[in-house]
Amino acid sequence: MWISPEEVLLANALWVSERANPFFILQRRKGHGRGGGITGLLVGTLDVVLDSSARVAPYRILLQTADSQIYWSIACGSSRKEITQHWDWLETNLLQTISIFDNDEDITTFVKGKISGIIAEENKWKQAEEEEDSGKFREAELKMRKLFGMPEEEKLVNYYSCSYWKSRVPRQGWMYLTVNHLCFYSFLLGKEVTLVVQWTDVTQLEKNATLLFPESVCVSTRHTEHFFSMFLNINDTFKLMEQLANIAMRQLLDNEAFAADRSLPKPCKTLKNVSALKRDLDARAKNERYRAMFRLTQDERLDGHTDCTLWTPFAKMHVVGQLFISNNYICFNSKEEELCQLIIPLREVTIVEKADSSSVLPCPVSISTKNKMNFLFANLKDRDFLVQRISDFLQRTPDSACSDISPLSVIGHSASSLPSSCPAAPDSAHRGRQYHPGLPTASQGLLHIYQRDAADEAAAGPRTAKEKMKEEAWNIHFFEFGRGVCMYRTSRTRELVLNGIPERLRGELWLLFSGAQNEMAAHPGYYGDLVERAMGLCSLATEEIERDLHRSMPEHRAFQNETGIAALRRVLTAYAHRNPGIGYCQAMNIVTSVLLLYCTEEEAFWLLVALCERMLPDYYNTRVVGALVDQAVFEELTRAFLPFLYEHMQELGVISTISLSWFLTLFLSVMPFDSAVLLVDCFFYEGIKVIFQVALAVLHDNMDALLACSDEGEAMTILGRYLDNVVNKQTVAPPIPHLHALLTSGDDPPPEIDVFDLIKSSYEKFGSLRSDVIEQMRFKQRLKVIQSLEDTAKRSVVRAMMTESAFSIEELEELYCLFKAKHIMSCYWGSSSSAAERHDPSLPYLEQYRIDPAQFAQLFAALGAWRCGGHTPTLAGRLFRLLDRNKDGLINFKEFITGLSGMYHGDMTEKLKLLYKLHLPPALCAEEAESALEATHFFTEDVPQESPFLSDLDFLVQQEVTSGEELKDGGCGDSEDKKDEKVKDYRYYLRMWAKEKEPKRETIKDLPRMNQEQFIELCKTLYNMFSEEPQEQQLYHAIATVASLLLRIGEVGKKFTNNSSKKPTAAAAAEPPAAEPQREPSGEAASDESQVCRALADAQLDAAGPPDATNQQGSDEETKDDTSVSSYSMVSAGSLQCEDIADDTVLIGCGEQRRGSVLDGDWSITFEQVLASLLTEPVLVDYFEKKGDIQAKMAACKAQRAVERQTSSSSDHELTQNSV
Repeated sequence: MWISPEEVLLANALWVSERANPFFILQRRKGHGRGGGITGLLVGTLDVVLDSSARVAPYRILLQTADSQIYWSIACGSSRKEITQHWDWLETNLLQTISIFDNDEDITTFVKGKISGIIAEENKWKQAEEEEDSGKFREAELKMRKLFGMPEEEKLVNYYSCSYWKSRVPRQGWMYLTVNHLCFYSFLLGKEVTLVVQWTDVTQLEKNATLLFPESVCVSTRHTEHFFSMFLNINDTFKLMEQLANIAMRQLLDNEAFAADRSLPKPCKTLKNVSALKRDLDARAKNERYRAMFRLTQDERLDGHTDCTLWTPFAKMHVVGQLFISNNYICFNSKEEELCQLIIPLREVTIVEKADSSSVLPCPVSISTKNKMNFLFANLKDRDFLVQRISDFLQRTPDSACSDISPLSVIGHSASSLPSSCPAAPDSAHRGRQYHPGLPTASQGLLHIYQRDAADEAAAGPRTAKEKMKEEAWNIHFFEFGRGVCMYRTSRTRELVLNGIPERLRGELWLLFSGAQNEMAAHPGYYGDLVERAMGLCSLATEEIERDLHRSMPEHRAFQNETGIAALRRVLTAYAHRNPGIGYCQAMNIVTSVLLLYCTEEEAFWLLVALCERMLPDYYNTRVVGALVDQAVFEELTRAFLPFLYEHMQELGVISTISLSWFLTLFLSVMPFDSAVLLVDCFFYEGIKVIFQVALAVLHDNMDALLACSDEGEAMTILGRYLDNVVNKQTVAPPIPHLHALLTSGDDPPPEIDVFDLIKSSYEKFGSLRSDVIEQMRFKQRLKVIQSLEDTAKRSVVRAMMTESAFSIEELEELYCLFKAKHIMSCYWGSSSSAAERHDPSLPYLEQYRIDPAQFAQLFAALGAWRCGGHTPTLAGRLFRLLDRNKDGLINFKEFITGLSGMYHGDMTEKLKLLYKLHLPPALCAEEAESALEATHFFTEDVPQESPFLSDLDFLVQQEVTSGEELKDGGCGDSEDKKDEKVKDYRYYLRMWAKEKEPKRETIKDLPRMNQEQFIELCKTLYNMFSEEPQEQQLYHAIATVASLLLRIGEVGKKFTNNSSKKPTAAAAAEPPAAEPQREPSGEAASDESQVCRALADAQLDAAGPPDATNQQGSDEETKDDTSVSSYSMVSAGSLQCEDIADDTVLIGCGEQRRGSVLDGDWSITFEQVLASLLTEPVLVDYFEKKGDIQAKMAACKAQRAVERQTSSSSDHELTQNSV
């Protein structure tokens, strides 16, 4: 390629000149190409270690002048072909022009200007994102694609110099981190190392420092470990590796490819040698931390942050921290943890102004809100720019209460089903609406409805006085720190939460601390509209919801009547409709029922959104991945804090059993309600770390008893009884019986544990837990959990397929890996269908991953037992249509294995049945017909039940219906003859019903007949199938004989059908042709066949047949046998175009018929005739009885691992890629 002219002082250092003229020199890098010796090895090593561009571009062209010792590099190339094109262009277009210049400086200036102009012209069509990357980085990306054969779609994120440890020997080279792969390349003194690891195969990433591997990164897969060290900045490298691995795990979960987020802000300064993709990932990581810190929605985008101070009126001091600005919020977080946190929604802001600056208060900005609160920020570095940005965002903030953006756009699946505009006002609710403001649960929580009487009875109790004191404490807090979304959140706020939130304020504060209040305020009316659309729809989620409705807190009065049950149904159904990816999961009903006790329906819905999509990510999907991840984190925390107990619990296998229910239901299912709801208070304020702390405290309090346990059941009983007796002695609500406690309590119940003591103990002993540490541990365990789930899915699929195919366990596992890899690669390298269409986690494991025709064709070409050369894609398409029973354009793993198993492990009859079906509809589609008129005729004609074009599936359905009608008719006859007889025993009818429903086994007599056109296609396939076989000559001769025989059978069968006075049965029609081939054909049939054979033989002269076939045609023995010669010529025509074959074959039996006329539907053959004819040729019998070896093909497919990966561009020096 042309490059911007650069000075070269030493033109011949490490370069060899190959061509030269008075003005230009073409050079090759030493060590590239043939020879080179020790010098070449040293130069190659230096190029790799120093990241020289010569490694990817070993050819260059220099501009030289006679009087100057300075050379200018103007072009480089990765291959001799590329650099020669540039050289030829220079000689053709510039050489004569510059020869007339008198001054060398003018020559240099002219050439440099010309090359710069060419480069500028080439850059015009380049995309904007490519222009964002520096030239050095684009060079590295080009090098990556060349070294590892990656396509254009694979984007390089960053590259680092490091050492790869192979057999305890460090290999210095370069690590390339792409969106989907980790790649490494090294070349040291002739030893080349190439490593490619998919991120989806990574099971563990660790950064460690040992004596053997100082400051190293360990990348683990299922089969091996890779160690990298000697990084310049190992922390940055490891963070990027974690982020890319996390994206890959998300891809395994959701099957969505990585997409750059263009809405994130661009950095002010473009860093050198850093890609736009790396900057995008950095901005994405910052944005995720920002959203997690302030519990903001998924669509929030961080615009920037700056250091500042905030005046806190309650403490009369300036607090140092950071100010964050995003599209909908202004947030502040103090540097000292828990000192002060503030969230100001822009919808609440009324005034933003610059205050007077002073030495005490430099560069202040004042922000006023609708609830009369003023916030004063100072020490702002760029105050003017900040105020301008806030003003810009305020202008975009809608003034009305209606939001222009539907949150369904974030979820994706149901975005088209709901309008994004603001729904109608509540007053327009018509009669019969499923949800409207008139419902009891629309304005208050269930607890307020069902505890009025009980509250009046206990009004004078000491617990009520305690509750009043809590309410007063919160009122004082609201007065000092503000109330609502703009409240100052300090350590005092946490103390009040730990002491228990009053029941009257619980719903309000849950909404505030979870961030649900902001999302609800941004989307008014959304819940009511969603309920209207969701209710009445039936799905798997709604069925599961109905099943679990009456299991949700049945001990509570609120859910012992239709009011509570209906509210729970509406909330769960609305969320399942909002987010089909989650739908409904067990435990959601328990959590939602508690939310409904303290909140209105709409508030409970938005709290559920906050739980499922932000606070408990991936907890409630089909595989409860999030809960399994936190379970693994809990085991790791137990090992860190309680090592002795951990070892004993691991022996018993208890931790994994108990902790899942604790995390999924936030202790609500294992602890009395009044106690567990206090943990929910803490959870909404502190997040998941509170649940970990309390779980560790429970184990710590029962350590002695658990260490004395001898089995899992005993340990479960101890923990269960302990949690049953965790009580809340301050509750004012009437006692709610805990069913689990009633069932497990013995004669001597354990002492009661005050829940406030348990919470206090958890903070004292395990309060050092930090949320960022938990997130780091979650990432580490997420890799293991998701890969473990994938392995479980693979084992389930293999077990299910063992009984349905003849492949071994190892073969099925390898085939599953290849099938899944094909699906995953298509997700990020493009496919004709979207990833969501081809992956549905709600389906059984066998049907989850599906591939489209293009992917199937690639797998068929690599693994299929029948290689047909250029005909292979056609055969693959037919097999795909045959396997695709539901006609959705996708096939699952079960269907894929069914097709492969028939080719590899079926007997001769089964293989021929499959081959026969591939040349009948639906496998043979109308587009493959050789004449449009004929195709239209025989694919649209209303054929009778004897139609040869009826698919095997339709045939079986007809047979089943017919048998059912016969049974019914028989039953009616019996009932008429024996009207007075007693009613038959019900077991008789059950047997009859079972017999009707039993799938009929397909026999060879069930297969429809084959017509002329389909027979020609079958012959073409057989002709192409034998081209790579050792016995190619004998197979060609055999198939020629069989084809000739079948042609005469079909002709005689047609005549027999036409001459019969009445239509014979299928069995009678098959008998005469069986004996007919023993005699010489009749005159008309023989002349027609000879005419066809001569025409095909003439056509064959113009086509390039197999060389062996050409020799065979000239043999004396074949010349004597007219039947063999003619049929051989017909089969050889399989290499011709379809039109050529159709011209002749249609003439069989009707000499006057012209091409383009209506197809002769009388000519046909049956599968029995095809089978009987093939059995006459031993070489064909041996071919179809031979067992195929799929192991070798799987090994070859795995070795290249890339039907999709492009091969490196050809050059003199081809890099050998070693599998490491």
